[in-house]
Amino acid sequence: MKSQQTTQTMKPATAAKKLGVYLEATPAEFQEGVVSRAELNALQADPPEWLRDLRRDGPHPRPVVAAKLGTSIAGLARGGITEPLTTEQIEALKAERPEWLEKERATQAEVRKEAARIKEKRAEKAERADQPGPPRS
Repeated sequence: MKSQQTTQTMKPATAAKKLGVYLEATPAEFQEGVVSRAELNALQADPPEWLRDLRRDGPHPRPVVAAKLGTSIAGLARGGITEPLTTEQIEALKAERPEWLEKERATQAEVRKEAARIKEKRAEKAERADQPGPPRS
């Protein structure tokens, strides 16, 4: 007996997240429907004009804003940024270099450095565990 394969679909919010765009800025037909895996793949492979515009100009969702500013999502909140920003607004913030942004970038740099240190330490420990020890008598 062969089972019928169903098409995998997702909510528009999930698709927007995977595409890296702000859902409320997408066209109404995108927001109101469901998106199949094939449709998502097609959007990623050959983005329509609206998707290219959103990715270029925004408004961008918080994860994208945080990445473009070199900080965390929590850092954005601490800096008072709770709404999506356009590329123009992000560039203005980069040019202004407010104190909170510099502080959050420094914090993020420390977090990355610590994560790299821990990863290296774990790799060294795994390497030592893989090496044979001295013979026992």
